[in-house]
Amino acid sequence: MVTGDAAYIKKINRSIIIREILKVGTISRANLSKVTALTRATVSAQVADLIEDGLVTEKHIEHNHVGRKPIMLSLNAEAGYALGIDLETDHITFMITDLLGNPISTSVVQNDSTRYESTVELLIKQITAYKKNYSDRRHGIVGIVISVHGLVSNDEMIHFIPRLNWSRAPLKQDLEAALGVEVHIDNNANLTAFAERVYVHHDTENLISATLYSGIGMGMIVNNKYFCGKDGFAGEIGHMIVVPGGKPCECGNKGCWEKYASENTVLDQLSQLYPEESLSYNLILQKYYEKDERLTAIIDQFIYYLSIGLNNVINIYNPDVVVLDSELLRIYPHSLEKITANLHSKISHYQGLYISKLGKKSCTLGACAKAIQLFLDVPTISLPYKN
Repeated sequence: MVTGDAAYIKKINRSIIIREILKVGTISRANLSKVTALTRATVSAQVADLIEDGLVTEKHIEHNHVGRKPIMLSLNAEAGYALGIDLETDHITFMITDLLGNPISTSVVQNDSTRYESTVELLIKQITAYKKNYSDRRHGIVGIVISVHGLVSNDEMIHFIPRLNWSRAPLKQDLEAALGVEVHIDNNANLTAFAERVYVHHDTENLISATLYSGIGMGMIVNNKYFCGKDGFAGEIGHMIVVPGGKPCECGNKGCWEKYASENTVLDQLSQLYPEESLSYNLILQKYYEKDERLTAIIDQFIYYLSIGLNNVINIYNPDVVVLDSELLRIYPHSLEKITANLHSKISHYQGLYISKLGKKSCTLGACAKAIQLFLDVPTISLPYKN
């Protein structure tokens, strides 16, 4: 039984009710009382407040039985909107979703400058425009979350972004000072893992997601919470050494996993193999169906080294679900079967190994989902995914 002052109890009960409505989509007051173990009076009072806030709507359901028509409750998806931003090397992706996480719009803005000040100016301009465009909604833009491809500390300070060469960048503080709204910063791998949990793998509390594009990043959900380490820098699994004395890495070591099992590494090899061709995923598929043995050798080596790292990760963390985010794995035939065939350890335990359905938009979806969770003030959140 929850005890404490009245305001605290009310906040907890509100969170419980919102979470249950999100879980099932539509529900009656009577059923809310049953599944939450809250009294009908408490449910009615909380629902009244949520309706007044514009967050919950009610609808009469037609039915053929005698008696009163049941009134069903659902979250008002259009009461506000979340803004998720993915800050990449040469462009920035902006995504707007409603409160159920459904994407409303996505736009990509080129950013040819790596200068911190120029990027801040661009972000201020774009965010200001989004705030204005959605100001007619009851709650407007309910939250802003920015994904960065680098190290982010637990206090949301950007410690280092290698490809932008930013160190100790106070992006959160600078944007909040300029915009007058709360802004959150997170690592791209964390937000990707969060999106997989929120949109796809609702029933797991322990999930690992590895992104395999320019490098290898890993996001970890442990007991429904981020595992970030002491300073927030956990998950830099791409710098696990898999070939002692191997290829030099920008981190200062040699033989790092991402030098053998990231898409960039494969694409670099393929560009040397087919110098006269315009390299694309379609070309890779074409060469596969032409039974080009040189392509097969490169992909087989990629999967071999990917499997070595996965074996280590699975044995260290014992996750429930492992998700791989890679366009190359998505398009290459039988890639998941090939990876699974390389995981021989009898002590490895996991329930499922998957290739991400969300793809590259997982990062911005995760950012929007985090903004929604913070706005609704719920400890966990599950949203429907519509491809």
